[in-house]
Amino acid sequence: MVQRNGRAAGAEDLAPLAFAGYAHFTAMQVRGGRVRGLDLHLDRLRHASMALFGRALPDDRVRSYLRSALAGGPSDLSLIATVYSPAGEFTVAGTEVEPAMLVRAGAAASGPKGPLALMTVEHERMLPALKHVGEVAKTYFLRQAVAQGYDDAAFVDRRGRLSEASIWNLAFWDGEAVVWPMAEMLGGTTMGIVRRQLERLGVAQRMQELTRADLPGLAGAAVMNSWTPGVAVHRIDDLSWPEAPRFLELLHRAYEAEPFSTP
Repeated sequence: MVQRNGRAAGAEDLAPLAFAGYAHFTAMQVRGGRVRGLDLHLDRLRHASMALFGRALPDDRVRSYLRSALAGGPSDLSLIATVYSPAGEFTVAGTEVEPAMLVRAGAAASGPKGPLALMTVEHERMLPALKHVGEVAKTYFLRQAVAQGYDDAAFVDRRGRLSEASIWNLAFWDGEAVVWPMAEMLGGTTMGIVRRQLERLGVAQRMQELTRADLPGLAGAAVMNSWTPGVAVHRIDDLSWPEAPRFLELLHRAYEAEPFSTP
């Protein structure tokens, strides 16, 4: 099911997005009709809209579109909210065009079971702080990694710093603290939830520039996105880690401590 601005979307609504490729989105898991980290999703959409279009939909209207997509559906599902310009650009003959929102509802997801093996590739996303569409490189490198016997790709920037994976944030464990890579990347909503709840729980965490040379000194790795707060990573390139159940338990416990909100 896809809705545009709170109403069922037809082909004429979808065509501008399909052919323009200039849009941004957020993805969320809905459980019992409610969402964790709703404020982070709203902040993401507002910030990206200002960056791409110079204006943003009001939060209350975004929430009304989300509620409309939830109405009459199952209580557990996945939502993807995409914001784009119906004109393909943000102006028409010098007049600003208000962005529109498509909301797609699908089956609830929880991510792969893992553990995963990641292959590093040198890649830096365009506008890395924005969750935007049309990123062919992510899928290309994922396919290349799978062809080499890995599950996914992890990105390394031109300075050799690990940043993120194809559709995931990376997290590491040194045995006592959660270590977040420091590089230009997308700050995921699940990552934001986990970080603020780890702080509330008193769990040590830090940001650190990490290269492949730093990985042997760490005790575990995981990936996270809107599907899940943590899937174990047992190998990056030729470096393997043993299972780190305490690390994964902390990530999941932090996520589950986040209260639900109703759009």
